[in-house]
Amino acid sequence: MRAKRIVLAQRPKGLPTTSDFRYEEFDLPSLQDGQVLLESLYLSVDPYMRGRMNDQKSYVAPYNLNEAIAGGVIGRVLESRSAQFSEGDLALAGYGWQTHQVENDKNLRKIDPQIGPITTSLGVLGMTGLTAYFGLQDIGKPQPGETVVVSGAAGAVGMVVGQIAKLKGARAVGIAGTKEKCDYLVKQLGFDAAVNYKDADFREKLNNACKDGVDVYFDNVGSDVSDAVLRLINRGARIVVCGQISLYNLEEPVASTPIPSLLLINSAIMQGFTVGNYAGRFAEGLTALAEFVREGQVKYEETMVEGFDRTIDAFLMLFSGENTGKMLVKVVR
Repeated sequence: MRAKRIVLAQRPKGLPTTSDFRYEEFDLPSLQDGQVLLESLYLSVDPYMRGRMNDQKSYVAPYNLNEAIAGGVIGRVLESRSAQFSEGDLALAGYGWQTHQVENDKNLRKIDPQIGPITTSLGVLGMTGLTAYFGLQDIGKPQPGETVVVSGAAGAVGMVVGQIAKLKGARAVGIAGTKEKCDYLVKQLGFDAAVNYKDADFREKLNNACKDGVDVYFDNVGSDVSDAVLRLINRGARIVVCGQISLYNLEEPVASTPIPSLLLINSAIMQGFTVGNYAGRFAEGLTALAEFVREGQVKYEETMVEGFDRTIDAFLMLFSGENTGKMLVKVVR
């Protein structure tokens, strides 16, 4: 059987372009015992993928040239030689930007469509939801009455962070890149305030939204946005470093905030993490998140791009802020 995939043709310099990728066809191998043939239904595109396109040490190995971009996939089983999966079953996989794949059953997790819409397994009931859940609760530790600020607040992780902060009795202040996103955070998700970092008076508006300072900062962005927030931290603040999307496409380093001094002055802590640190507790997190969603305590948003041929477009849209919530590609239009 022939399938299609998107491979990394060359390592990007700065913001990726379509020329850094290549669409190609390839032959799938025959099924062996313990394997299934999957048809991709939805693909995940995520900011962290940009870091893996660089040939440098990170928390996960870089992508190899001329190999498919690995990432989350929801697939339907077309054929099975596995005792664990039957034809028609839905599975969560990690083989990435391909239309089909022959995969070992041990690399798959069965999706139960009764728990929620299947796309949530790539979002609020998947890696992004778990990232928000564990990062905020285990590192941020928000307390009632504290102020929690989250950058990239209209993204898949950020919007869940703010809503969980509210469930913990904290104030939630979001930072996003458009007035529409800020309005969405406040009016639809219940954030106490939201500030547009593109506004000329961003720092003044942030100060007004955080008049009692910042107790928890969940950082998805880095750079000037984080500089503004870190200068408002209170004594004993907790800074959760989840992502640095503003820095991923830079070719030269930028001047940094005097972070050690700010941490020292405020007896604050800063900790980076990846969701993989909590792999042994995923069941705990998914149970809690499923309850939040079922009870309407946590809402989510998805931006859907249709067509496998638009996967690269969807990925690049992450860096121009065109998505609200989780960015997904529906493989078959």
